[in-house]
Amino acid sequence: MRLGTGTIGVLLGWLFLFLSVALLIPIAFSIYYDDGNWQFLVISSAIGFVLGGGLVWSCVSEPEIGHREGFAIVAFTWLAAAALGALPYYLSGAIPSYLNAYFESMSGFTTTGATILERVEVLGPSLLFWRSFTQWLGGMGFIVLSLAILPILGIGGMQLFRAEMPGPTKDRITPRIQDTARILWSVYVLFTAVETVLLMLAGMSFFDAICHAFSTLATGGFSTRTNSIAAFHNPWIDLIVIVFIIIAGINFSLHYRLLSGNWKTFGRSEELRFYLGIGIFATIFVMLANILFATYDSWSDSLRYSTFQVWTILTGTGFHTANFDQWAPVCKVTLVTLMFLGGMAGSTTGGIKQARILLFCKFTRMQIRKLIHPRAVLFVKLDNRKIPAEVIQSILGYLSLYAVVFVVATLIVTGQGLDMVTGSVAVIATLNNIGPGLAGVGPCENYAHIPDLSKAVLIMCMLAGRLELYTIIILFVPSYWKDVRYPRWRWSKTDQRR
Repeated sequence: MRLGTGTIGVLLGWLFLFLSVALLIPIAFSIYYDDGNWQFLVISSAIGFVLGGGLVWSCVSEPEIGHREGFAIVAFTWLAAAALGALPYYLSGAIPSYLNAYFESMSGFTTTGATILERVEVLGPSLLFWRSFTQWLGGMGFIVLSLAILPILGIGGMQLFRAEMPGPTKDRITPRIQDTARILWSVYVLFTAVETVLLMLAGMSFFDAICHAFSTLATGGFSTRTNSIAAFHNPWIDLIVIVFIIIAGINFSLHYRLLSGNWKTFGRSEELRFYLGIGIFATIFVMLANILFATYDSWSDSLRYSTFQVWTILTGTGFHTANFDQWAPVCKVTLVTLMFLGGMAGSTTGGIKQARILLFCKFTRMQIRKLIHPRAVLFVKLDNRKIPAEVIQSILGYLSLYAVVFVVATLIVTGQGLDMVTGSVAVIATLNNIGPGLAGVGPCENYAHIPDLSKAVLIMCMLAGRLELYTIIILFVPSYWKDVRYPRWRWSKTDQRR
């Protein structure tokens, strides 16, 4: 099947139009707080409107989206969104370098939370809101959002769902994919609203509460304060954020079933039990290590800070209430290990995903049992369902590709002069959409000092991690670009009719 670029152009046009409207929302905060950024938001919105309107008007789309178009649309959507989203930072002068502005924007849309800003407050309230809002939009995904309107455009959406939804399994909830998208977004909005109210009751202003709710449910980690959640010195805020971080790391289709009264499905999920078990075990281990090494004066402080950092790292949220780069080496090794895991498939988290880790463990156990019982007929099962061999093969292939990408990216970044810890952890933190890492990119540091080429590599790591590697890697395969069908322009179509 030939790759239709006309469809890609139309959908990118609708994306620009959608973002143009989204860019107008922070203007209310700019006017209220009088931070002087409203004109830059208007200019950015106007640029997006012109680009989007031009693409929608000029390109003629095909009635159906094939799998090749699906991968291209997903990848180009995130690249284009970051390009437009960077304009307010760049035009306002808050981030003078466009590459740095693009880094910040991509970090937002991919929910990574890595920043090049030494002090985030310099952005002003409106751009801080936009910064968190980009994470909220990217958390559930532009493509899932667009699935709700694709039928209106006359374009099928299942290929986009397959390309965008994270994890090795897809849970559709309903037969109609656009209904699934609406349900997922409804749950997402509900949790965001609830957390906003609770944070306000705990002492945050409305502005701080909604920005942190955006970042929490997206597992993004952008804060309105340079010191992140630690700036509020409020244990109730810590507790609320922890609860919603854990919620955000759970498959949102399970949340829907739970809210619908289907408790049995929620409780029977092996992946959920595995996810919670990993988090609880790591929390206890890190807490005991902090007590052993006398990191804190009391066990209650050790419990509070250990719990927060374990869950924010495991889910890739990236908030911090303590400088964990100063913890004992065993604690830092534990946190770096958690960076690879991520949350559940179908959540807003990054990382490898708990489903892949669980199935890999089951497969490894099955292989060991086969060595002991060569004639035994064994299968890998999840939730009492047999997992097809091709799914296991895809997981093994994914893990292999992940290792290759990690090694290559680390070689490039460290080859630019960064020390081994800073360079390798920077790749881990961006590839798994975490944000803060250790050493030069620790929780009290930033990515501003990293060379431009390394920043470009880390931007691609963010994107590849968010879109599960294959969606980006496939674009570099020459055969993918064979038989490209160039777009049909509306004016050329009109000329033919004449």
